[in-house]
Amino acid sequence: MADKIGNVWVFIEQEGGKIANVSLELVCKGVDLAKQIGVKTEAVFLGNNLKGTASTLFHYGCSKVFMAEDPKLEPFTVLPYAKIIVELVRQHKPNILLFGATPKGRELAPRVASTLLAGLTADCTDLKIDDFDDKVNKKFYKNKLMQIRPAFGGNIIATIVNTWDDPQMVTVRPGVMKLDEPDTTRKGELIHVKPVITDVDTVVRVIEREQKEKSVDLQTSRIIVSGGYGLGSKENFKLMRELAKTIGADVGASRAAVDAGWIDHDHQVGQTGVTVRPKLYIACGISGSVQHRAGMAESGKIIAINNDPDAPIFSIAHYGILGEINDVVPKMIKAFKAKV
Repeated sequence: MADKIGNVWVFIEQEGGKIANVSLELVCKGVDLAKQIGVKTEAVFLGNNLKGTASTLFHYGCSKVFMAEDPKLEPFTVLPYAKIIVELVRQHKPNILLFGATPKGRELAPRVASTLLAGLTADCTDLKIDDFDDKVNKKFYKNKLMQIRPAFGGNIIATIVNTWDDPQMVTVRPGVMKLDEPDTTRKGELIHVKPVITDVDTVVRVIEREQKEKSVDLQTSRIIVSGGYGLGSKENFKLMRELAKTIGADVGASRAAVDAGWIDHDHQVGQTGVTVRPKLYIACGISGSVQHRAGMAESGKIIAINNDPDAPIFSIAHYGILGEINDVVPKMIKAFKAKV
C-alpha cells in the first residue's frame, strides 16, 4: 500500500504583521492543488505579535496554520526561520511546500531544501498536478507537481518534475497566481509552535534597516500604459505619462526601456519585473518578447501600438494599432479628452 500523501504547505511572508499578497496568492493556488490530490492546505506563519492575523489565512482556504512567535523572529533572518520550518517539515511531512519568489523566499527556500535534501524549482510561473511516466528509469509517478517556469532566458517554457523525497519545493513569482475572494465564514485550526532559538541561530543580526516604498505598485493597477525601447528616447516617456494621467492609468515599461535608463525598475513588467493583470494594458513601442508577455499576457484587454507589423505583441493583443507612437498616442489623448 502506498504511503499517504502529505498536505500542501505555504510559507507565509509578513512584514509588521501584514501578510504579503504573494503568500495569499499561493494559499489560493495551494487550495486548488490540494483538491486535486485529495489533501488539505496548511500554512507556516512565523514572526512576532501575529495574533489576529491568522484568521485571514483561514478565509483564503487554509485548514490549519502552524504559528511560531518570538521577538527573535523579527526582523527576518534566515537561520531561525529555516530551522523552524525544517523541524516542522520533518514532523508533519508535507507533500508540497510553496514559497514566494521574493528576497525572503529566495534566501529561505534553498536553505530549507538543502537541509532536507529536497528538490527545489525557482521562479515558477505555473503549477499543475499530473502523472509522470519516467521512461528512462522505468518508474510511474501519480499526482506529481508539474513545476513550470521559463528557461534559457525565457526562450522556452520548462516543466520540471521532482522525483526526490517529499516535499516538492518551489518558489513562485508574485502576481502569477490568481488571488481568489476570501470567505470570511471559513475557520481553521491554529497550532501554536514554541520555537527553540539558540545563540547559534541568531549569529546573524540585523543592525539597521532602511526601507523604501516602491514608486508604483503595478500589481494592483487596473489600467497600465507601458512603454518600450520603440519609444526611441527617455523624453518620449512623457507621452506615456500624459496618456496615463489622461485615462487614470499607471505607467509600466519593458526591460529594454528600463535597461536604457529611461524609467525606474519598479515600473518593469515581465519575467524579470512584475507580473500584472490589469483590466486594460496598452503596450506602446514594445515588441513583445516572450519575457515581457510572461508578465502581462493575462490582462483583461491588450492594446498594442507599434510601427512593426510583425511585432510579436500583436499575436496576443485584442486590438492592434500600426503606426508611430508620436502620431498615435497624441491622437488617443485628444480623443479621450474630447469625450470627457
